Formats: sequence, structure tokens, C-alpha cells
Amino acid sequence: MHAWTITRVIRPATPNDVPIIVEFIRELADYERSADRAIVTAEQMREALFGPQPAVYAHMACTDAGEPVGFAVWFLNFSTWLGVHGIYLEDLYVRPAARGEGHGKALLAALADIAVRRGYFGVQWWVLKWNTPTIDFYRSIGAVEQDEWAVWRVSGAALRALAGSDVAAQ
Repeated sequence: MHAWTITRVIRPATPNDVPIIVEFIRELADYERSADRAIVTAEQMREALFGPQPAVYAHMACTDAGEPVGFAVWFLNFSTWLGVHGIYLEDLYVRPAARGEGHGKALLAALADIAVRRGYFGVQWWVLKWNTPTIDFYRSIGAVEQDEWAVWRVSGAALRALAGSDVAAQ
């Protein structure tokens, strides 16, 4: 920890942040041992975040000097049982040199504040099972693992086959 006080600024992302957001995404993918799978382009992120119908949002963690050191990308989900939205946190990343300074917690606190103010049920996300430092951090803020559900996905060739099946045409 530094001897001086760290001032954190959490703010919504702007179109000017898109290049650093893409850089952060690639750094996160590298940390998660999947760098080859992070193929997003700046144009895709710009469209997703700031296009005519944005459905994805981002917040930036910056130093008091304005230097971005982390980000959160999120979108709304919905609980049919509760009848209200929630926030799904797609990515949370803080550069290694800025970790331990409270930026990650500040990003999560900003999303929690949005959820509380808007009456959402909560904030949820996935974390890789091997990522124990991050799991420990999430536990320290009161997050609870949801282990009663298994994550399922259909993509690639299986997705195309399902979309082309007779059932999809009905």
C-alpha cells in the first residue's frame, strides 16, 4: 500500500474510453488464461455501449488525476420470480499495479448504489473457480456463491444447428 492517500473516481464510461476498455478486456482475458478468445474490437464496444440502442453499460475506475485503472461492464438481467431487474456484472478488472487500493470495491459499490436506487434485486456475476484471490475479495464484501445452479451455454455449431432445426421454424 502506498504511503499517500489514494483518491478514487468512479464514473460512467464515455466514448473516449472505448480504446482503454478494449485494452482492459484483453488484459483481463490474458489474466484468465484466455487471451486468444478476446477478439472484441473497439467498433463493437463503441456500438454496444454508445450505439442507438445500448444494452451494455460501463463504469471506469480512475485515479484522482483521471488515469483509468479499471472498469466494470454490466447489463440488466431480470428475475421472473421477483418481478424486477438486477445487474449482471460481465467484467470487473483493475490493473495489477492499482489493486489493493479500493478501486474494485468502489466499482462494485457504484453498481450496488445503482441497484438500490432503482429497486433492483441485486448484482450478480460469474468467477472462475481457480481465481481464489478474487473469490476471497468477493467474500470480503459479503457476496455469496450461488452453487445450486449450473451454468449452461449453447454456441458455435450447436447454436447454428439449433437455430436451423425444424422447431425453430415453427
